[in-house]
Amino acid sequence: MAKRQNEFHSIKDLMKDVIKENKLTKGMLQLSVKEAWIKLMGNGVASYTNNIELHGKTLIVNLKSSVLREELSYGKEKIISMMNDELGGDLISKLILS
Repeated sequence: MAKRQNEFHSIKDLMKDVIKENKLTKGMLQLSVKEAWIKLMGNGVASYTNNIELHGKTLIVNLKSSVLREELSYGKEKIISMMNDELGGDLISKLILS
């Protein structure tokens, strides 16, 4: 029988350990990026968004509207900055709107 440890750990720390041990960080990061996009861009832009993917440090956003794509292209640097702030690190360096 395994010996019990009497140390107390927070749920947050335990979840980080489970995610790390099971190599789920990439998938969890994809979810975080999608949630951050919806939160920062709002329901209007989110409704015109087909897909969001993070490949390395490049965020690829597939949009349904060419007009919206053009409008967002003017603020790429600001979007990158806002997304990095929301995600808590320098995870995105390039934004591709397609």
